[in-house]
Amino acid sequence: MSDLNSYGFGQTGSISTPQIRNRVLRNTYALLALSMVPTVIGAWLGVAFGFNFMASNPFMGFIVFMAIAFGFFWAIEKNKDTGVGVLLLLGFTFFMGIMMSGLVGFTLNSYSNGATLIMLAFGGTASIFAVMATIATVSKSDFSGMGKWLMVGVLLLIVASLANIWLQLPALMLTVMVLAIAIFSAFILVDVQRIISGGETNYIMATLAIYLDVYNVFTNLLALLGIVGGNRD
Repeated sequence: MSDLNSYGFGQTGSISTPQIRNRVLRNTYALLALSMVPTVIGAWLGVAFGFNFMASNPFMGFIVFMAIAFGFFWAIEKNKDTGVGVLLLLGFTFFMGIMMSGLVGFTLNSYSNGATLIMLAFGGTASIFAVMATIATVSKSDFSGMGKWLMVGVLLLIVASLANIWLQLPALMLTVMVLAIAIFSAFILVDVQRIISGGETNYIMATLAIYLDVYNVFTNLLALLGIVGGNRD
């Protein structure tokens, strides 16, 4: 693996110096930016072909989605020290783009200002990421203890979301969206600081974690903007 490491794949070695930690962070940001390309392509193709994975049976769709997602997680983890890990990560982001296409298509087709809402959600997500990454970089506080509580919050969000498939409570849906934005914004803070402190030595896994944070902030923000600011045709 040392030859692969020297070319920047997977682990970059022992995180013992600021220079090495900064290299991992740069690689993570570069791969994160690259991962947006297959995400956009997947979303575009999904909208173009009218793909909606959750339309017929949301509960079964969720189960299948989780199975595919965790399959990708397992494969990426097993190949995180090779270039195959990068390809798998990009494949996963393409899949996530397809999964996003239902929301994007609904926004574009249901609201006359749908394109504006998407741009607002993108700008809002970018702003949240910039703020959280900056705090993680300059703050002397240790945010690692937040991780376990945030994970509990994610589990509660999943339970609430599944319950609302049957309950169909607008107030619960709005609450889940707002809490999801807050929780995954905090996760950006935790995950970026974990790289800076040397807690994450593999930029492929670091990118996966931050990508999921950003993805969830964007999708929940877009859905929320549609509800509070969407103009029906």
